[in-house]
This record gives sequence, C-alpha cells and structure tokens, in this order.
Amino acid sequence: MDIKEIQSLIKFVAKSGASEVKLEMEDIKITIRTGGSGFTGETTYVQQIPMGAPMQPQGAPAAAAPAPSVEIAGKTEVDENAKYVTIKSPIIGTFYRKPSPDKPNFVEVGDTIGKGDVLCVIEAMKLFNDIESEISGKIVKVLVDDSSPVEFDQPLFLVDPS
Repeated sequence: MDIKEIQSLIKFVAKSGASEVKLEMEDIKITIRTGGSGFTGETTYVQQIPMGAPMQPQGAPAAAAPAPSVEIAGKTEVDENAKYVTIKSPIIGTFYRKPSPDKPNFVEVGDTIGKGDVLCVIEAMKLFNDIESEISGKIVKVLVDDSSPVEFDQPLFLVDPS
C-alpha cells in the first residue's frame, strides 16, 4: 500500500463520519481516528510488519485460478525427470557456462561427465568458483541460462547417472 492509497483512505474515512477505522493486511496495520470525543482533526498510525516470506500482490487471488493446470503440467515434468540426478548450486552468484567469453562451454547437453569434472563457474563476490560434478553420467538438460544469477540450492543441471 503506497502513500496515495493511505491518503485516499483517510479522506474516505473522514467523509464517512466513522470515528475509528482499523485495517490490517499482511504487511501493514493502519488505524485512522477522526472526530470522536475530544478529538479535533484526524490521527493516522501506520505500522509496517516485517515478513520473512515475499509479499504476494493484491491481485494474486484472481491469478490463482489457472494454477491447477500449471501444477498438473509441472507434476508430469517432475515424473519424467525423477530418474535424473539434479546438480544444484552450492552458492549464490552468477552462473557461467564458459571459463571465459572466448572459450567453449564446459559441458553441453549429451556430454558424458565424470566425478570431479568442472561443469560451470559461479562468480560470487568477484571470485570465480569451479562447480565440479559429484557423480558420473550424461548431461540431459542445462536448467540455467549463461550469465544468470543463481540462488543457493537452485537446480543447474539434470544428469542421467545410468
């Protein structure tokens, strides 16, 4: 909720004649008092509530309707990928498929890899960290685009260990 919405709410409450209105949302609490006993004017209290999880937009319920079809498609993809091993990012940083811009990619889809082979580089705090394979197998899919930011434990590659 931005300042203009709060100001509009204050004006609306003042015109409605209500003496006090309390509004609580996921991340904000607002109390507006107008008129009433001994009050001259209006008082507004705004309190931000820190949250650990990201806030969803207010329009989220309308967008939630098509979600079941997305979930069904996601579940079938998960079933197909269940036989593969996922190699995940051990750190937060920027994912690079090449050691430098003029060199070829470390691995391509279809390449056979061995334990200890370098799969990619993740730059974190100006340090380039080689990400090595912990298994042997065949690269089935690269899940991240080159030069993209990655999070801790984000899937990077799918490997067929057979």
